[in-house]
Amino acid sequence: MGALRIEREDDVLRVTLARPETRNAFNPALIAELSEAFVDVGTCRAVVLAGAGPSFCAGADVEWMRASADLDVEANVADANAMRRMFEAIDGCPAPVVALVQGHALGGGIGLVACSDIVIAQPRAVFAFSEVKLGIVPAVISPFALRKIGESAARRYFVTGERFDAATALAIGLVHEVADDLDAALERILGELRTAGPRAARHAKRLVLERPDGPETARRIAERRTSDEGQEGLRAFLDRRAPRWAPARRDAEP
Repeated sequence: MGALRIEREDDVLRVTLARPETRNAFNPALIAELSEAFVDVGTCRAVVLAGAGPSFCAGADVEWMRASADLDVEANVADANAMRRMFEAIDGCPAPVVALVQGHALGGGIGLVACSDIVIAQPRAVFAFSEVKLGIVPAVISPFALRKIGESAARRYFVTGERFDAATALAIGLVHEVADDLDAALERILGELRTAGPRAARHAKRLVLERPDGPETARRIAERRTSDEGQEGLRAFLDRRAPRWAPARRDAEP
């Protein structure tokens, strides 16, 4: 059995960590499979990242940690680079990534949260940058986490390693929504994504990741306005109709 479960449902790709017996903890196999899963997601409108069982991801697998303790510096660098490439693949995924978080998101698990574009958490979810409790640091996940929560929150939670709840995660910007029913919240988010231009959503994500300068922003909006999708969206707005990519409204008159 693989460490991941990958399913395609219409225009959504679902990637589920499938090691519930370990609370979906990372090991080399899971890291490799996650990296590969995000290399080519096709034309999907969104990728849903979830964890099977009671927890999202509890960080590093105990056996993997035990093995890494015997590695020299160079081998540890190679190990860390494999994880870095995984986070970069998720972060740079061209389609929006929606993470559903329940139970624990600790250590590397909170890194997955930081790499995701939209994060929905259950109220009882627990988060922690727990590395310092083991005498190490959240180095590989730090670029993604700092971008999400900023320096002020990082200066506390990186150095204490303390656990915090979903309400705190929402307050510091790590998650975007706290919901009892993750599936219902997900369907609402997917509904919103489906009303966005498929290419426009991907280009909008690139704006956030790449932060282009002024002249480049002007070029990008000009390209989108003159694109087939941009033309259709603008015409649909002026004609007071839904664009071709938007799903038909269930309450629309026949």
